[in-house]
Amino acid sequence: MSAAQPPHASGRPPPPAPKGRNPLIRTSDRVEFWLRRALLLVLVAGMPLAAVAAGTAAYEGAMHTVQVQAAERQQVRAELISGTEDAYHGAKQQAKVRWSDQDGTVRTGTALVEADTPKGATVKIWVDRDGDVTSPPMTRTQAVTNAWFTGGLTALGVVAATGAAEALLRTALNRRRYAQWEAEWEAVEPEWAARFHR
Repeated sequence: MSAAQPPHASGRPPPPAPKGRNPLIRTSDRVEFWLRRALLLVLVAGMPLAAVAAGTAAYEGAMHTVQVQAAERQQVRAELISGTEDAYHGAKQQAKVRWSDQDGTVRTGTALVEADTPKGATVKIWVDRDGDVTSPPMTRTQAVTNAWFTGGLTALGVVAATGAAEALLRTALNRRRYAQWEAEWEAVEPEWAARFHR
């Protein structure tokens, strides 16, 4: 066996590599090269597309909610019938309120009002079609924020999925390479060991 031709797993020297090709590059190296390029393409092209699609879908869904809530909820003036306690500035507390429906029916309920609001003060609350106290309707700004948040999470998800796929690919190919190296060493090791025992 010559030093220029390393032993092959079959005991014969490997066939000469075609011109322009590195003889040390294995099939697994080529597979890894092309799969990594494919993952890069998914990352560069797929991430923006997925983020825009998810953001657009979230925006359209949120805008539908904005329209529905705007149609079903209305703001009315109510009288505070229980005072609120002192709290830090800007805090809100639950308090009992009383208001009149459009037909004149007096209703009571519990709503969030600014802290330290005196009893008997007039506050604005939101009610639904059934006359129950509810939260304010979603705004267009909230819909846009929701769309950006969804798009951003989708982009991060694509990046994480691509990174995980690349890690799995590298792990699988490395296992295959280690198995090939071990098989080749088992074929070559007796010859090397015999040289040193002469």
